[in-house]
Amino acid sequence: MSENFFFKVCLLLVCLYPLQLFSQQYNIYQHELSNGLDIVVIENNTVPLVTIEIDVRNGAYTEPPEYDGLSHLYEHMFFKANELIPTQEQYLDRTRELGMVWNGTTSDERVNYYFTIGKDSLHAGLEFMKAAIMTPLFLPEELVRERPVVTGEFDRNESNPYFHLGRAVNKKLWYKYFSRKNTIGDRDIILTADQKKMQTIQNRYYVPNNSALLISGDVKHEAIFKLAEAYFGEWKRGEDPFILFPIPEHPPLTKSEEVIVEQPVNIVAMQIALHGPSLSKDTKSTFAADVFSYVLSQKNSSFQKNLVESGLCLQANLGYYTLDHTGPISIFAFVRADKYEEAKAAVFAEIDKFTEPGYLTEDQIEYAKTQLEIGEMYAQESPSEFVHTVGFWWAVTGSLDYYLNYVDNLKAINRKDIDEYVRKYIQKQPYVMGIMLSPEARKQLSL
Repeated sequence: MSENFFFKVCLLLVCLYPLQLFSQQYNIYQHELSNGLDIVVIENNTVPLVTIEIDVRNGAYTEPPEYDGLSHLYEHMFFKANELIPTQEQYLDRTRELGMVWNGTTSDERVNYYFTIGKDSLHAGLEFMKAAIMTPLFLPEELVRERPVVTGEFDRNESNPYFHLGRAVNKKLWYKYFSRKNTIGDRDIILTADQKKMQTIQNRYYVPNNSALLISGDVKHEAIFKLAEAYFGEWKRGEDPFILFPIPEHPPLTKSEEVIVEQPVNIVAMQIALHGPSLSKDTKSTFAADVFSYVLSQKNSSFQKNLVESGLCLQANLGYYTLDHTGPISIFAFVRADKYEEAKAAVFAEIDKFTEPGYLTEDQIEYAKTQLEIGEMYAQESPSEFVHTVGFWWAVTGSLDYYLNYVDNLKAINRKDIDEYVRKYIQKQPYVMGIMLSPEARKQLSL
């Protein structure tokens, strides 16, 4: 599955009645308010804590160039003044009063905000979240202070050589709509962002019919549904942002390209990036991708034996990030400079072998499916973490069905499905290859 976390739920209900059994096995209950706000409750009374989370279908994929990175800036401004708490200082004081552990994240297709509190503070927590999501002020003086904080994250990323490799590859991989895959954003756009742009994002995407309220922990779903109506029922429904502002499709690559990145590194890093499946267009391939990636990560796989245990590569892996708007596939190999040419040829030879009989064994496929299922079971153990996973899949898939049916669909994957995925998205497909190495190594290899 995607993003380590990575990071599948929609039973659109308009009245309070028990959900299907496959939902209840996760202790997940769902209800939709009349304004379109999805309410998702995950019951777990292990400890007397509650996590309150808001997920919004926003992120890099909603950003044309003039908004590149502003979903991330908005995330930072969420934890600032609002109509209930008029300054950030008071905001932080209130988090300490409630004993909150809080944060937010921005990714390609989801922005979320969450905090964990004691169950006795549930009402205060809902009031806190209501004010933050519904009545942000975006004070100009707070924007001025926060913009350098966000660009500071950009600076820290730039200090990592692999950031430069990934950025160079992504600019070619998403050549027409790069900003819609560029979560970190554009420095100049962030530094010039104003209150008007923040309000535009709010009015466009921060509406109840584009959001979900998730409550996880020591709660009862019936009570939460009533509280959600009391606190969030007045939140005004907005126009569907994806009808008003459709997300453009990333055009396919028409040819393979290479890009060389010079950085002060001691090894040569190779990244081969391809366009993978879009979840809503080719759902089955996303399950096949997860199984295939897991098999190749194991030491007993032909991939690891031929590339790493042979001594050609220091490390090699293949992964797919599940998204609804073209998830990327990446193959990485890290090698010594004197092994570069041989290792590069070996990587492409390995790709050609992916669909050969015997490259994957039935035992490896079944083991991968079992381990992925176990991983899902472990993920449910911590309600304060599990809620993030559920929220991610709600945002990316538009419902909870994908996640709740994930294990069953995973179990149905066979070798034929994997081969179809590999042929459709990897073998003989256009790619972008990034090569990162030191200036000295580049001279040595005459690249």
